[in-house]
Amino acid sequence: MPDSPLLQALNGRVPARVPIWMMRQAGRYLPEYRALREKAGDFLSLCYNPDFATEVTLQPIRRFGFDAAILFSDILVVPHALGCDLRFEQGEGPRLSTVTSLADLDGLRSQLDPDKVGRVYEAVAKIRASLPRETALLGFCGAPWTVATYMVAGRGGDEQVPARRAAYRDPVFFAALIDRLVEASATYLIAQFRAGADAVQIFDSWSGVLDPEEFRRWVVSPIRRIVSAVRAEIPGAPIIAFPKGATLSGLTELAFATGVNGIGLDWTADRRNVRAALGARFALQGNLDPLRLIAGGRALDEGIDALMADFRGAAHIFNLGHGIRPETPIAHVEQMLKRVRGF
Repeated sequence: MPDSPLLQALNGRVPARVPIWMMRQAGRYLPEYRALREKAGDFLSLCYNPDFATEVTLQPIRRFGFDAAILFSDILVVPHALGCDLRFEQGEGPRLSTVTSLADLDGLRSQLDPDKVGRVYEAVAKIRASLPRETALLGFCGAPWTVATYMVAGRGGDEQVPARRAAYRDPVFFAALIDRLVEASATYLIAQFRAGADAVQIFDSWSGVLDPEEFRRWVVSPIRRIVSAVRAEIPGAPIIAFPKGATLSGLTELAFATGVNGIGLDWTADRRNVRAALGARFALQGNLDPLRLIAGGRALDEGIDALMADFRGAAHIFNLGHGIRPETPIAHVEQMLKRVRGF
């Protein structure tokens, strides 16, 4: 896709214009999403219906013309396809059956349920066929550490204490769980590429709760193994890692140890230091505070201007520092797009 500015950035080039997309860009801030969500009946039905997932993915592209579409799905599709019970409760988030021992792990599938993930791959193919040529399609998965935290606790929150405690108390079990997720995640991403994804992002939303040694063990090493496995099947596969909350040393170690093409930055990252450490070798993605997007006005413009100045001349992909929040005004997204594209 030579016309895709996002892929140009991931290949280490400085695009003529900065590519822009948003994490969770297909979601609750859009009225058309809310209407389709109501029609689907529940969140998982929306994820597993290829026609619905395609439509939701395309909605923000039609409305805003982002430079990338990201597959509409959820990081917990992988544990669900391995046999965990999964439901989403209104206002409460996901609830899973817990996996806290080797016996629990042995009760799961060794491979992903083809009926569940097959519908995701069908959606990927439908989306790619419906997108403009220059618009990149991003697939994704959750990183093993983050997915494991939900599997151990059965939910998110509280700094993922149950998973951190399990990793300390029973490292044999926890390593086996991570191994299962590494294999499943690599398989999942390879199939997304084969179905039509142009690049993928690995979300490690809870990497920031780990100390440096545990970060190295449960974040860096598993992502390195996933990248290696994917590229053994898809040579040169463009991959972004998003380790939310990682320190500068953690970001640096992750980037160089895994060889990903791009590093996603949350809004707390020191952009100038990150650029000095990584900007010559990796695309840098981010990192506007999602609350600036809610505030709008001068706060939004100033945040964008500072961000664009810090990354001027770099292989930069404009994004938020985390997902867009449901209460975000659409007019503020339009303000952001106009400001970024004016540079």
